[in-house]
Amino acid sequence: QVQLVESGGGLVQPGGSLKLSCTASGIIFSLYRLGWYRQAPGKERELVAFITSRYITNYVDSVKGRFTISRDNAKNTVYLQMDSLKPEDTAVYYCKTTDNFINYWGQGTQVTVSS
Repeated sequence: QVQLVESGGGLVQPGGSLKLSCTASGIIFSLYRLGWYRQAPGKERELVAFITSRYITNYVDSVKGRFTISRDNAKNTVYLQMDSLKPEDTAVYYCKTTDNFINYWGQGTQVTVSS
């Protein structure tokens, strides 16, 4: 059974930083692409960044240069380092992976950027 558990969200002032973590179980972690998504109130869920099994990364334009996705296969964990946070980054952040064409999501972690 695939499970993803996020942590690390919270309240931060504009310009601040947070680091999200997502730990996976039930998969051979090193073989899987992992993605971070977010959903703000009243908006659709959007892809923020992903990292492949070969460490290839990609980011949505709005976070390029500010966010960094990384993975530690020994810990079955994917990270999202978020710097220079803006109020528009406020959202629930989810990690996702796909196994046998089934999408698995974590429970989400709230990130609020406000002064």
